[in-house]
Amino acid sequence: MQSNVVKCLPVVYSIIIAAILTPSSAQETVHFKDVTYESGIRFRHFLGRSGKRYILETVGSGCAFFDYDNDGYLDIYFVNGASLPGSRQIEAKNALYRNNGDGTFTDVTETAGVGDKGYGIGCGVGDYDNDGFLDLYVTNFRRNTLYHNDGDGSFSDVTEQAGVECEVWSSSCAFIDYDQDGDLDLYVVNYLDFALRDHKKCGKGLRLDCGPSEYPGASDRLYRNNGDGTFTDVTKAAGIFNPEGKGLGIACGDYDNDGDMDIHIANDDTRNFLYRNNGNGTFSDVALLVGVGFSEHGEPEGGMGTSFGDYDNDGYLDLVVTNYQDQINTLYHNDGLGLFSDVSHISRTGPMSYPSVAWGTAFIDYDNDGWSDLFVTNGHLLDNVEKFDKTSTYKQPNFLFRNQRDGTFTEVGEVLGMDSDGSMSSRGSAFGDYDNDGDVDILISNSDQPPTLLRNEGGNQNNWIGVRLIGTQSNRLAIGARVKITANGEVQTKEITGGSSYASASDFRLLFGIGKASNVERLDISWPTGLSTTEHPIKVNRYLTFIEGGNK
Repeated sequence: MQSNVVKCLPVVYSIIIAAILTPSSAQETVHFKDVTYESGIRFRHFLGRSGKRYILETVGSGCAFFDYDNDGYLDIYFVNGASLPGSRQIEAKNALYRNNGDGTFTDVTETAGVGDKGYGIGCGVGDYDNDGFLDLYVTNFRRNTLYHNDGDGSFSDVTEQAGVECEVWSSSCAFIDYDQDGDLDLYVVNYLDFALRDHKKCGKGLRLDCGPSEYPGASDRLYRNNGDGTFTDVTKAAGIFNPEGKGLGIACGDYDNDGDMDIHIANDDTRNFLYRNNGNGTFSDVALLVGVGFSEHGEPEGGMGTSFGDYDNDGYLDLVVTNYQDQINTLYHNDGLGLFSDVSHISRTGPMSYPSVAWGTAFIDYDNDGWSDLFVTNGHLLDNVEKFDKTSTYKQPNFLFRNQRDGTFTEVGEVLGMDSDGSMSSRGSAFGDYDNDGDVDILISNSDQPPTLLRNEGGNQNNWIGVRLIGTQSNRLAIGARVKITANGEVQTKEITGGSSYASASDFRLLFGIGKASNVERLDISWPTGLSTTEHPIKVNRYLTFIEGGNK
């Protein structure tokens, strides 16, 4: 994220973008429908605009898909901002919407007790005490909140007794069993060492917001789960202490296929981090060694969101990082030897992102053809950018890149009805099948506006299989487990992860599209403990639950 006046868009990029905007063959039968209002969602994000242009006002918030009441349907959580000095003084709070199972949602914030009133940025979901109910962690400006799911439809604030307040400026977070002891630890991404009293006035005339370069960074935190409801800060002992970080996004995944979860951090205006899990309770930052620390030109970028996913079905997790305007989103191909290659231009996902400010992202197979596509939310952080930069707008259309199966992608968001008029300035995004019809739906948090719930219509015309895992020796959510399926001779690989995108949390179930294949020939599960499960053949178009060490 940067707030300097951007350069004019080069003609060469205009030509490239125009070519990419031309959709692929019109065989698209999938459409995304905005069902926000008809589903009963009345939430609106409040940014707390003060007229002072605090940098806090630019980052927006995230959201989550998670089944808090174990009824088999994904519920929705929205993170909200709050009033700032000089802004309208209203009681803004986060919101929980219960899925009624009929396409509608009911606001249950008050009865559930999760209406956090801090200046919220993001959220994460995990069952940290392995009791079978999903708990919720909210990242805020200056004080985070851990909500324990009490199993009766309500939550309790256990932040202080758990020891995870992290009273700085946090952004994203992830539950991850980094030490593979069977319970979930907590990684908290921190942005800047900033308080409202540190606010500066930058620019002239239009009073541009200050960028992150004006403020010092803040080290992330890693909290180890003690197994008794409390956590211990092991940031320094684990080797991830770095006060130069200005983190906004987190992605967790086993990029080197060694059986443990690694962590990628998208930093703003400073190099990114890739923490390789050493398998002994410590991490090593290998971003520079493997080629994911800087842009292809060796420069730090304005990283916002990040996600792992195997887009070419070669069994290795690739990586995407979303960036600021006048940069491009970076797609890194995992070459399988512990190294990554920047394929942003080759893949045709990079050039189109040049004029955009990008945030949430994920690899999703929206059409169930067996190949992961790529979704990106966009929205400028400066609400007056049009006044001094004619190449940009505050509200920007989001991107959906269709995988062409040859290493390239084609943008089809406009064709599929995804905010084609650019009427929102989007931030966080979550992904999951909220109506259980076998295709992935998308939830988007928009800055200072209502959210967007996009229902996938037609993705399930291709066959699919959904997988839910329950750990017994591993953590109950099986975060860190890897699932491979084989259908029509093609092998797909996905992992259950506790964090990705930007400031958001997604469905823990894994949804595999398999095209026109009539069955799954083989399914292999590698559990975090090292145990394995194999099933074959499997009938399609249904969700299956597998229990570690048992039967489905």
